[in-house]
Amino acid sequence: MKRFKKYLKRMLWTILAIVGVLILVYFLFVSFYPSFGGDVSKEQKLEFAKSKNYKNGQFINKKDVPKELSFSETLSLTRKFFFTKVPNGSPSKDISVQKIDSSNIANYKSDTRLIWFGHSSFLLQIDEKNILIDPMFGKVAAPLDVLGANRFNSEMPIAIEKLPKIDAVLISHDHYDHLDYPSIKKLKDKVKIFYTPLGVGSHLEAWGIEKERIIELDWWESEVFKDLQFVCTPAQHFSGRKFDNRQSTLWASWVIKSKTESLFFSGDSGYAPHFKEIGNVYGPFDFAMIECGQYNEMWADIHMFPEETAKAGIDLKAKLVMPIHWGTFKLALHDWTEPVRRFKIKAEELQLSHITPQIGENIILGAKEHDASNWWQE
Repeated sequence: MKRFKKYLKRMLWTILAIVGVLILVYFLFVSFYPSFGGDVSKEQKLEFAKSKNYKNGQFINKKDVPKELSFSETLSLTRKFFFTKVPNGSPSKDISVQKIDSSNIANYKSDTRLIWFGHSSFLLQIDEKNILIDPMFGKVAAPLDVLGANRFNSEMPIAIEKLPKIDAVLISHDHYDHLDYPSIKKLKDKVKIFYTPLGVGSHLEAWGIEKERIIELDWWESEVFKDLQFVCTPAQHFSGRKFDNRQSTLWASWVIKSKTESLFFSGDSGYAPHFKEIGNVYGPFDFAMIECGQYNEMWADIHMFPEETAKAGIDLKAKLVMPIHWGTFKLALHDWTEPVRRFKIKAEELQLSHITPQIGENIILGAKEHDASNWWQE
């Protein structure tokens, strides 16, 4: 019995030592590997405390979401995500994209145009200015390639290196599928100014972007940039790039207004009253890019179901809606084409005008007709 107790004691100390080493390795890794980004300072936290959206050292939603998962719930969710086989969860072959060259972008001076790079990434060309929205050109939506599945399209419509100068970048929040370190690293010397929700600039600063080129905004705050108005508007989501900095930065949607047009970009969000509120204050919108994908009953408060995407379009008073946040990464347990199929059914039921362009396809605002092909079925 004595020998058995000694054995158990030794085993316990061994397990504790292994756990301790793993924790130490984790903290050393996230401290020195750049993809994890920066941390907000004590001075920033004092400033954030002035915001209605900041409480007890964290940013909050109007509703008490997302729910904090217990350890057992986290393990269950992880097991389901990695070991549940989803039929048609990813395309059977590489998705083809429409290519565009750098001279076409650099010399474009016509009607407002958008180019979708997949997921939630866009190039917006408006009033002869180039605006990037949530630029994510990376291979995986994770801090390391081994931690994520490859994007569905191995080729992009254009490489970052071939993009011309970018007037401004809008970022919705700091998750890896929206704020990608390799993309920002390649972009940073091309961009005049970055607009982010509160705190997200800490990551950009950690990656070598000067503070003077970063403007952080709270919900309902706005900035004018060369006759364009950028408004940081609410979303119902969360933030964090590592285990110990959840909710340390704000998440947001964006309103973009020129003298003649008004656009909306949802970022990531669950369905909530803020869509109607934004529509009442800044609508109607000529074009709205609204999240539609990566949903599940287990996280319904922070990601919309496709039917809710269509309802959000109605709430926003959008004249034309595009479902986004699908067709590029497998980040949930649904068929990869399910989001767009379900969205189209609901949009047609609500008589909501919508488009579903191919990655890389020109989206010209004001065009009389838009291509309505179901390219994902081909």
